[in-house]
Amino acid sequence: MTDKQYQEKINQLNAEQYHVTQENGTERPFTGEYDDFYEKGIYVDVVSGEPLFSSATKYDAGCGWPSFTKPIQQEQIIEKEDLSIGRVRTEVRSQQADSHLGHVFNDGPVAEGGLRYCINSAALEFIPYDEMDAKGYGDYKGLVE
Repeated sequence: MTDKQYQEKINQLNAEQYHVTQENGTERPFTGEYDDFYEKGIYVDVVSGEPLFSSATKYDAGCGWPSFTKPIQQEQIIEKEDLSIGRVRTEVRSQQADSHLGHVFNDGPVAEGGLRYCINSAALEFIPYDEMDAKGYGDYKGLVE
C-alpha cells in the first residue's frame, strides 16, 4: 500500500477505530464486536488488511477483549514497551500499518505458550472462512481448519 492508500483507509475509519488504531486508544471492555465472537476465519488489520490472528487461536480469557494465543506470523506484530498507565506493559502494533492493536500478557493458556494477545475489536476486521479465497486470504485457510 502506498502512503496515500493508507491515508484513504485511515480516513474511512469510524471514530472508535481511529481512536484505537491511530491514537493508541482502548475500547471499553465487553463492548467490542469480536469479544464474544467465535466464527471460523481470520482477523486482519482494519487499516492495512494484513492478516494478524486466526480464529483457531482465539479463546475466552474473560477480560472483555478478544484474546488470542499467538499471531498468524510473529513478524506481522511489533511489540513495544508501554508505560502509559504507570506500569510496564507490552503494546502490540501491526507491522505494515503501525496500527495500535492492544497488548500482550504472559497470563495466557500455558499449554498454548502462555501468552494472551488482548486485542481491541476496533483494530480488527474479521474475514469469514467462506470468504477467505474471494478476499485474497486463501493461503491462510489451513490456519483456521
